[in-house]
Amino acid sequence: MSYIKGIAQEMKKVTWPTAKQVNKFTWTVIMMIIFFGLYFALTDFVFGNFIDWLISLGA
Repeated sequence: MSYIKGIAQEMKKVTWPTAKQVNKFTWTVIMMIIFFGLYFALTDFVFGNFIDWLISLGA
């Protein structure tokens, strides 16, 4: 039982974020996911077309 009591004591020391902070961080993560998704999609598109162009030169 001392293990459970130790967990309870440690949980009381935790500083929990406010709802406003959680909302801010959630939107930050969502925007970064969208940004990096678009970045990698564009990069893939450009390099894919470039490789296709290089292959068509040899054919």
